[in-house]
Amino acid sequence: MQGKPVVIGVAGGSSSGKTTVAKAICERLGHQSIVLIEQDAYYKDQSQLPFEERLKVNYDHPLAFDTELLIEHLQKLIRYEPIDMPVYDYKAYTRSTATIRVEPRDVIILEGILVLEDERLRKLMDIKLFVDADPDIRIIRRLQRDILERGRSMESVIRQYLEVVRPMHNQFIEPTKRYADIIIPEGGKNAVAIDLMVTKIRSILEKKSFL
Repeated sequence: MQGKPVVIGVAGGSSSGKTTVAKAICERLGHQSIVLIEQDAYYKDQSQLPFEERLKVNYDHPLAFDTELLIEHLQKLIRYEPIDMPVYDYKAYTRSTATIRVEPRDVIILEGILVLEDERLRKLMDIKLFVDADPDIRIIRRLQRDILERGRSMESVIRQYLEVVRPMHNQFIEPTKRYADIIIPEGGKNAVAIDLMVTKIRSILEKKSFL
């Protein structure tokens, strides 16, 4: 294929259904032509901090992410160059020493709560999506995920949501909705929106193949 890959940003609040939407698009398009990059993998390395200090970090603030590295890696993938994507250890609250080799593809999906917050990232995107969900649905999903998958206690999840997640959502995440080309209510359950996105992406790919 000639030209640059199609870059799609998928933003939205915590547990809004971003990953479900991104994976649904991947499945419909076929994994051979698409790569999914999760912003969570680019949390800053905090191995120099004691564990107790890592617990105090605001992980819903833009400064929690190594955005410079994310931009560098995205630019490499756009140039059809492979990257070594970092791996984040949620139980240790820092970056793992492991990395994942990611090969370039014709479609790049960048998914995360704040992928539309930084103008430099937005300029690299061809399509910008915002996945919307009611706050009560998001907190229930977050409770289930963090307890079952990330080894957190119910008390810690609720405390973090009230003290950090909700205020950061209102301050940083919700305002990025205005940058979205498409707002998808109900996340992964919105089959119509996902169908429309897949059709649009296929149309772009077909046009690029004739350049």
